[in-house]
Amino acid sequence: MIPEFFDRASVSSVWRVPYQQRAVEAEQWAKQHGISPASDDRVRVCLLAIDVQNTFCIPDFELFVGGRSGTGAVEDNIRLCEFIYRNLGSITEIAPTMDTHTAMQIFHPIFWLNEAGEHPIPAATLISFEDVQKGVWRVNPAVAFSLKADYDTLNNHALHYTKQLTDEGKYPLTVWPYHSMLGGIGHALVSAFEEAAFFHCIARKSQTNFEIKGNQPLTENYSVLRPEVLTTVGGELLAQKNSQLIDKLLKFDAVIIAGQAKSHCVAWTIDDLLTEIQAYDSSLTRKVYLLEDCTSPVVVPGVVDFTEQADQAYARFAAAGMRLVKSTDAIADWF
Repeated sequence: MIPEFFDRASVSSVWRVPYQQRAVEAEQWAKQHGISPASDDRVRVCLLAIDVQNTFCIPDFELFVGGRSGTGAVEDNIRLCEFIYRNLGSITEIAPTMDTHTAMQIFHPIFWLNEAGEHPIPAATLISFEDVQKGVWRVNPAVAFSLKADYDTLNNHALHYTKQLTDEGKYPLTVWPYHSMLGGIGHALVSAFEEAAFFHCIARKSQTNFEIKGNQPLTENYSVLRPEVLTTVGGELLAQKNSQLIDKLLKFDAVIIAGQAKSHCVAWTIDDLLTEIQAYDSSLTRKVYLLEDCTSPVVVPGVVDFTEQADQAYARFAAAGMRLVKSTDAIADWF
């Protein structure tokens, strides 16, 4: 069942969640429907909701993930919210990841300049190792002060970083619009999803487990489990794997994954989780469930379309033993 206050039409907009009112209703809902605290769960289920934030999910925000339909993330989140409400008694914990950025990061326009002193056009500029090597794009000297770094060191890092991406077969460095800015509206969770997660938290007596990612200025962090590049040019640790979250996920009986975008942060997270599982016990892939109707790929009409890459990744995950499921499926029927 879905609470009467949930309004599909509100999922595409930003609004204030009435916390106290929802808290009272959640406790009443739990009593009315015989929903016990999460601590009583014999089958422990985690919903890993990746970057369900305004910046990716609300039309006209910085990086709205429309998919080929043009309304992808909105439709995904309607289904995701309904999935949470229908399966409230089966989801032990909700873990939303929060893409978290400031302006001066390696994937934002201010970080780079061309010979004319111009910043790259966001979403339309890919910076390769060859581009940096040839000086097509160079680090903006002005960012060194705020990053508390030597300018030559930053230039060497740019070469090292883009080469690492190439050597590891990853996407070239993409210059994105300023997005998920810490302290901004775009950084916040989608209101309807925040409301659903809060309702779950109170009804199940299970704290929502927020996971911050992407706040290291000198690397991208599509995956919540590890950054794109781990080391500096000198081999020093730039950022670390999220070993604590990896260990926690592997202890659940089931991990359900949804969010944005299917072609980037979602696919990268699943891929890293698959790598960890295969290194530990490949049979554990069977406990990972991918909500394939609650995620969409990055599509910028006339510029880029990552739909095929996303579908290929999901086919590979399924072939490895992960399960593709729909939001209309009842969790209780999976076991």
